Formats: sequence, C-alpha cells, structure tokens
Amino acid sequence: MIQTIKVFGGTSHPALTESTCAYLGIQPGGAKIEPFPDGEKFIKLEDDVRGKDCFVIQSTCSPVDANLMELLIYLDCLKRASASRITAVVPYFGYARQDRKDEGRVPITAKLVANLITKAGADRVVSIDLHAAQLQGFFDIPMDHLSAEPVLVRYFKSKKMKDLTVVSPDVGNMKTASRYSSALGAELAIIHKRRINGSDIASEEFIGDVEGRNVVMCDDMISTAGTVCGAAEMLKKRGAKSIIVGATHGVFVGKAVERLNNSPFDEVIVTNTIPMHETTRAIKNIKVLTISELLGEAIKRIHRNESVSGMFNSNY
Repeated sequence: MIQTIKVFGGTSHPALTESTCAYLGIQPGGAKIEPFPDGEKFIKLEDDVRGKDCFVIQSTCSPVDANLMELLIYLDCLKRASASRITAVVPYFGYARQDRKDEGRVPITAKLVANLITKAGADRVVSIDLHAAQLQGFFDIPMDHLSAEPVLVRYFKSKKMKDLTVVSPDVGNMKTASRYSSALGAELAIIHKRRINGSDIASEEFIGDVEGRNVVMCDDMISTAGTVCGAAEMLKKRGAKSIIVGATHGVFVGKAVERLNNSPFDEVIVTNTIPMHETTRAIKNIKVLTISELLGEAIKRIHRNESVSGMFNSNY
C-alpha cells in the first residue's frame, strides 16, 4: 500500500493530515503551498504521483473560499501530474447548508461546489456528516458519506452514564438522536423549536421526560449555538441532572462561544473536522475528539477497493 498511495494535506488542517497518515503508517505527501504577492495561491507537488492513488485532505472551513480554492488547485495539480485516481477528502464540507432554493433568485451553492470539485479533477469525494444526506446526490462521481457517530458513541459509552436520555434539539435531527439512543441504550426525547430569525431560536414544545436524568444532545454541527443553548435552558428547567452536547463539526460563529459559556452544559464535545482555534479553546468544558482513525480507515478501504460502509459495522 505504501508504494502506491499518496495522502496530501492542504493548509486548512495540517494536524489532521499528519495524524491520519500516522494511522496509515505513511508520511504525508510533499507539496509547496505559498501565496503570490497579489494573493493568488501556488501549489507545486514535491513527490512523484504518476500512476499513484492520491488523496487530498482539506476541510472547507473558514476562510471558506480560500480553502475551497486551494482544494480545487490541488486537484488540478494532481490531475495534470498524471495521478491514477484522485480522492478529495473534505471532512467539513462548506456551503452544505445552501442546498436548495428556499426563495426566488438564490443559488444552490452546494451543487455548484460539487460541480467545481468534480471538474477540477476529483474521481471520488469523502466527507463526514453532511448537513443534509441528500447532498451526496449533488456529485456525479462516487461519494462516501462517513459518520462520526462511532467516535462520539465510543466516548459517551466510556463515561458510563446511568439514567441517560438522548434529546433531539429539533425535529429534523430526530433520526440521528434515535440512532444514538439505540447505540447507548438510552431513552429518547424531542424538542420542537420555532425560529425567530436567522440567529435566534425559541424552543417551545417537548416530548419525553428528563427530570433527574443525564442528557446527551447530538447534532451534525454547532454554528451559532442558538438551537442547542435554547434546548439546554429548557432541559434544565425540566429537571435534567446533567447536559452534554455532542456535534461532529464545531463551527462556532457569531455569539456561539458566549452562548455556550452561559448555558448549563457540563461538556461540549466536537470532533476535529475543523481545527481548534483560540475561539474554540475559550469554550468552557470543551473536548475535541479525533476523527483521524475514521478517515484513515476509510482511505485504506477505498485504496484496497473494500467496503467503506462495512467499517461502521465493526470497531475497525
């Protein structure tokens, strides 16, 4: 495998590239990435990739446009260097929330980004916990949609919490909460939310019982934290003993840090699909779980033409 596989990393998250390569037992591919004085990005591969199975790890997190453009240049670079197969590994897929026309005269930017990645030279795409699963259909090339649930469930199980209830912070997340509930052997509860505007949420209705119980809330991402913080306040008023929130992507924008620090969370759990910055470290009781093994195992299975979905039926 070491002879024929090359894993490169962009500048969005070099630590994740290094830890994923460590799991695979290989060194990250060499490349020179630097800006021109006018801001244009320049990439030159320092390793021979002719006939190699190549992977590029690049989260399109903030700065979204710069990281996306770097990914596209990387893909074009590999294609022109005669790589045999190119896989774009995008742990956090930016623009995923712009996936439909919910009003007139607006774009479907998630589809545009999918087209750009394909046109730039990707033969395959890997991502983790897309905001909406149907985004897989936006790609006209194979798309492996991974889930960070095994990573989060493993951590929750290690805490050996009793009297546990998994709460869905909104109706749209009910299926995810149900899977966590089954995996943890916990009760299930649901919150119905009403959105006031783009950044404020009012949580109003509740189905279930959390009085005197430990609560786990799970979501695909924490962005402004309005949803989860509103839910936490409601749960505390209803007698929840402890509250933990877990999410795959810690986006943390706007008032997120302030809201989380002022909310009754005992722990805030995210994975490292997005690098941890000073903003993230300012959150009280934050814990970041690594998804390097998840990515590494997926890369290994894709390279060997083995089942990727099969890894979620075992402890790999």
